[in-house]
Amino acid sequence: MAHVAEVETLPGPRVEDLRLEAVLQALGDPIRLTIVRALSDTPGGQRACGTFGLPVAKSTASHHFRVLREAGVIHQRAVGRERLTELRRDDLEARFPGLLVSIIGAA
Repeated sequence: MAHVAEVETLPGPRVEDLRLEAVLQALGDPIRLTIVRALSDTPGGQRACGTFGLPVAKSTASHHFRVLREAGVIHQRAVGRERLTELRRDDLEARFPGLLVSIIGAA
């Protein structure tokens, strides 16, 4: 019998709980903005955390992903030993129309 990877969605705020201040603060860091830009350019919109090639230690990268997740900018799912990350594009657009597109375009 084949082993099925366990999937766990990591916690983040509900759409109605997204705060503009938290989103802007999360996007104000160059590393986090790099992550968001990379996700916006990713076909399928989802990629593993280890594939970003960030110029920081793994623990620092984990911190940046956590800040983005807790601000509601990204969703993360643990699938086996891998963390898949995707932008909460629709949620951000619903709460703050045009914000994500403007920030990615200006970056």
